[in-house]
Amino acid sequence: MAQQHRPIRGEHKYEQVITSVEEHEERPGRSLITTDHEVIRHWAEERDAHPAKVPGTEHEGRPGVLRFDFPGYGGEDLEEISWDDWFRTFDERELNFIFQEHKKDGSQSNFFRLESPYREDA
Repeated sequence: MAQQHRPIRGEHKYEQVITSVEEHEERPGRSLITTDHEVIRHWAEERDAHPAKVPGTEHEGRPGVLRFDFPGYGGEDLEEISWDDWFRTFDERELNFIFQEHKKDGSQSNFFRLESPYREDA
């Protein structure tokens, strides 16, 4: 597998930086940011989410738009991919993982987005 952690690129003044699974939000509802593979995988596995891509968005045989497939949620058709493929694409595109552990009311949050410091959309 590729590296486990790389520096976060771009501005991140509104998010709390998380670099290990031992670190947690300062308060419920806080936006967090990481590039750490273990943190991302732990977050997804706590929610029974699987690494996935949006079919038809591939570039030169590589996954295009990365997502997580959460059980019980409909929406766009997602294709499950390996963690290795997901993280390889994540690292090659130098993405940041922005997420929440809990909503403001303390309940578990599934909110996440992938951010490219070089583009408006990821």
